[in-house]
Amino acid sequence: MKATTHTAADAATYKGTNKLLIGIVLSVLTYWLFAQSLLNMAPAVQSDLGISSGVLNIGISMTGLFSGIFIVVAGGLADKLGRMKLTYIGLILSVIGSAALVVAHGPVLFVGGRILQGLSAACIMPATMALVKTYYEGKDRQRALSYWSIGSWGGSGLCSFFGGAIASSLGWRYVFIFSIIISICSALLIFGTPESKVVNDNNSKFDSIGLLLFIVSMVALNIVVSKGSELGWTSPIVLILAVIVIVGLITFYKVEQAIDNSFVEFSLFENRGYLGATISNFLLNAVAGTLIVINTYVQQGRGLSSAKTGMLSIGYLCLVLITIRIGEKLLQTIGAKKPMLWGTILSGTGVGLMALTMVTGTAYFILVFIGYSLFGMGLGMYATPSTDTAISSVPNEKAGVASGIYKMASSLGGALGVAISAAVYNGFSAGGNYTQGATFGLLTNILFCVVALGSIVFIIPKEKTKEGSINE
Repeated sequence: MKATTHTAADAATYKGTNKLLIGIVLSVLTYWLFAQSLLNMAPAVQSDLGISSGVLNIGISMTGLFSGIFIVVAGGLADKLGRMKLTYIGLILSVIGSAALVVAHGPVLFVGGRILQGLSAACIMPATMALVKTYYEGKDRQRALSYWSIGSWGGSGLCSFFGGAIASSLGWRYVFIFSIIISICSALLIFGTPESKVVNDNNSKFDSIGLLLFIVSMVALNIVVSKGSELGWTSPIVLILAVIVIVGLITFYKVEQAIDNSFVEFSLFENRGYLGATISNFLLNAVAGTLIVINTYVQQGRGLSSAKTGMLSIGYLCLVLITIRIGEKLLQTIGAKKPMLWGTILSGTGVGLMALTMVTGTAYFILVFIGYSLFGMGLGMYATPSTDTAISSVPNEKAGVASGIYKMASSLGGALGVAISAAVYNGFSAGGNYTQGATFGLLTNILFCVVALGSIVFIIPKEKTKEGSINE
């Protein structure tokens, strides 16, 4: 028998504070604002460290790969070992990983630091989301999730500007010095919060076989997605890896179903609210492929510089931050399903405007700016209602692993979306027809939005009218 308990004496009556919430937001930002900022500092990093483009790409991908692979595992460990403990472990890994990058003068510390940053994110994301579920209730929880989403969704939008500004003024290493400072501040702010974990009456062994199968399958899938076009989709290596993914995941599912101590709870997907939120979250993160398509197209096909291209997305960055709180208020007044639907429709409309590639001259850039803004507005409106639906639909003792699966859907959706969109764009742009490539690449992302809309409409159940909470 499992039950959620807290090791501190006053944990049962503890209520989350603004101090804890700020600490949680800062811990989330250590990944998005700092680890992801490397995407926009790549040339400076490569030149300073004297590494090849291959090593640079490996270092960039390692953080996302390791966070995506281990986030579900860390979510389960957070439930069993303690959510506060895993958050502290994540912050320590963030400090060590950032320090390795600050002192790096070659590939070893660079790649090693990036791996540690990925493991840090894997620990922090599900553990902090579970803390929000445990220590905040009703409207306070929805408010806390809004700020958590600002750290996550908003941080992903801010990283390009922050990283570029720091790197151009102080140098790229200072980005990770700031990361260390923020991690320490986060640890101080959350200090003293009672521990929250699941007590298991039996002493079952850790699911090491399931973990191994999961890691092998996810590594193979990541290589197929990220390197498939480069190696050739019909090459022996890609085909063998694809077989490993399919066989590995089927075996993994059968193993997890056959044992009691599995770290991935497939029973969670029997809950329609959780299932619908996770699927739509996966698909809307896949729409991130829009960014690589449109940014590449306006430079290759429309002749914009990288600096001017970045200016087109300012509306996206601002509105995703603003509408996260609007999504929270809508959640509290009309429930989660409608703002999730509206957010998905707005995002799809924004991508649709960018897909009007037959428009010429300045008028198209205006459409892109408006499209980016609607895209950000939709994601912001969707974020908090979706997250609240996911974690409110599961019992407390499964909050960590449920959060891990939900966040893994984000990482995997983003990776697949970018890979698919880039493949479509490059395929249709063969021979220099960039407009055709952009059109089909963006239509692919509209399709993701349509399927996400369907998952919300047909999977998530209707809500009872009860202000301040979401009911199945």
